[in-house]
Amino acid sequence: MRADAVVLGAGIVGISVALHLQARGRSVALVDRRGAAEETSFGNAGLIQREGVYPYGFPHDFGALLRYGLNRTIDAHYHLSALPELAPFLWKYWHHSRRKRHAQIARLYSRLIEHCVTEHDALAAQAGGTGFLKRNGWMRVFRSTRERDLRFSEADRWRAEFGVKFSALNEKELQEKEPHLAPVLTGALHWTDPVSVIDPQGLALAYLKLFESRGGKFLQGNAASLQQGWSVRTVEGKVEAKEVVIALGPWADVVTRALGYDLPLAVKRGYHMHYRAAGKATLNHPILDTERGYLIAPMRRGIRLTTGAEFALRDAIRTPVQLGRAEPVARNLFPLAERLDNEPWMGARPCTPDMMPIIGRAPSHPGLWFAFGHAHHGLTLGPVTGRLIGEMIAGETPFVDPAPYRAERF
Repeated sequence: MRADAVVLGAGIVGISVALHLQARGRSVALVDRRGAAEETSFGNAGLIQREGVYPYGFPHDFGALLRYGLNRTIDAHYHLSALPELAPFLWKYWHHSRRKRHAQIARLYSRLIEHCVTEHDALAAQAGGTGFLKRNGWMRVFRSTRERDLRFSEADRWRAEFGVKFSALNEKELQEKEPHLAPVLTGALHWTDPVSVIDPQGLALAYLKLFESRGGKFLQGNAASLQQGWSVRTVEGKVEAKEVVIALGPWADVVTRALGYDLPLAVKRGYHMHYRAAGKATLNHPILDTERGYLIAPMRRGIRLTTGAEFALRDAIRTPVQLGRAEPVARNLFPLAERLDNEPWMGARPCTPDMMPIIGRAPSHPGLWFAFGHAHHGLTLGPVTGRLIGEMIAGETPFVDPAPYRAERF
């Protein structure tokens, strides 16, 4: 088989790349070792984060570092045995998270983030997927006035610099919007620009259906079979193409290292579990319990509880200890009933030390393109990345300057 382009990886990023290449007249084969959106794109918090102009950084205050060092928190956990291998990445991550450097990165990162809702809207409208989107934002809730006021002040600065919108809610206003939360909170930061997704995999599959309805091929195959030329083996035979896009998320290094690239890619693992809401309780918004470090979100399947970051090797044994820590705390905040999943889901977020994705042409191989490293914002930036890669391959003027995200920065 021949195609103009092969996209390796059928998560939200890969599907979006395939759609944008297809829209520019390319014949595209989308290849994944599993079904579509069954890995990282399956189990996220379901947020298209228009407010996420500052990517998640490494903490620099001593109190937070001490808490994380004790390894007992919900929002962060680490495998002690993994630290020697992760140490070079973590050192660079800490360096890029310093206040001045983080602010520089935010100004570059925000150029992608500002388009996230409009680019999803465009694909969702074409795919008949608008029913997956809820337009009432999400909330950070607070247990202390100190944390509340600190985050309100931060949000004011972000609004002035980046134009993001929010409402600062006091205790009474929060109770009016979320009457089934326990009355233990001092208020909430309600980000009003973001869009929540009630079924992230369902949205990705709607995009895939659009791709296939327009003649695109979705094939099962292993990206490790990629050979320069370019070709990849699938269950339906070898596919040859002029262009190849690596959109493999946390598995991108399996292919890039084989081609001679030493990119600083690590993972933050995360877990989720679904619950039935007890009685007649309803949750109207995704809620981040700021001081405790977990998020609950109303999903099609139930209330999804998601944990923070687990620093471990990508393929290490699952250790859902954060979920065990979060569950009783979440039950005290919102009336959760029984678990709806047989076991916790685990995924891996592909991360770079400067918190920005790698998007663009591979430095040493004509026809090879990179689209990975989106960390916590794969769902948020999938269609943005798809459009950017599509425009670059088609020789169009990119709608966002791609220079800050190129692989050569490493």
